Amino acid sequence: MFSLEGETALITGGTRGIGQAAALALAEAGADVILVQRDHNNTTTLKEIEAIGRKAVIYIADLALQSEVAALVSAILKDGHKISILVNCAGIQRRHPCAEFPDNDWNEVIQVNLNTVFALCRDIGRHMLSLEPSAVTGRRGSIINFASLLTFQGGLNVPAYAASKGAVAQLTKSLANEWALKGITVNAIAPGYIETDMNTALLANPERLKSISDRIPAGRWGVADDFKGSVVFLASKSSSYISGHILVVDGGWMGR
Repeated sequence: MFSLEGETALITGGTRGIGQAAALALAEAGADVILVQRDHNNTTTLKEIEAIGRKAVIYIADLALQSEVAALVSAILKDGHKISILVNCAGIQRRHPCAEFPDNDWNEVIQVNLNTVFALCRDIGRHMLSLEPSAVTGRRGSIINFASLLTFQGGLNVPAYAASKGAVAQLTKSLANEWALKGITVNAIAPGYIETDMNTALLANPERLKSISDRIPAGRWGVADDFKGSVVFLASKSSSYISGHILVVDGGWMGR
């Protein structure tokens, strides 16, 4: 039910944190992995996937540049890859008071966190529609986007991030409505408060750290490996009747 043997996954944001854990989980479940990175400097994830015994390849694109995103999928498909799993994990964060939030930072966050996610969903989704259903997963493809607690909440000093992640949830539902009948499931994972580089500012603020930690029923912040199971679940046959869903992985925060 959880095998991804013979499948090929494309993932953004796979060099560290949640994205790296997701890439390794997909490989451990049997998938080969295409890593989209800004450059070739970081080969850690690639080497770890190869050590598992799966194939890995890096394609270069700056996800903040629309022109590079537009050329990405055609280059990958030209090389003969058949992609049945897409994981949009890359994301950026900019913090400023709302009244002082600069246009440049707003535009960059929306480009990486939303526009790029849409473009890859559209282009890879079009490719998935041309595939025969997999004997392993029973469907043409699985798309997994990464949302956030700020898909549901407004946060502080992060209007662009909150706007982008709210939109990711609605994009996920819209695509799911159209593609579920055609054999492609589209879901999102919404991480809670996780010990990653993106949350360095919160982890370094004693007051915010305490107020957040006190609300988490699990009694701890999440770590990257907490997402391995949810990614494999949504990519595999075991979630074949789930689409348009936002899976919150937050230690119970949203239920508090």
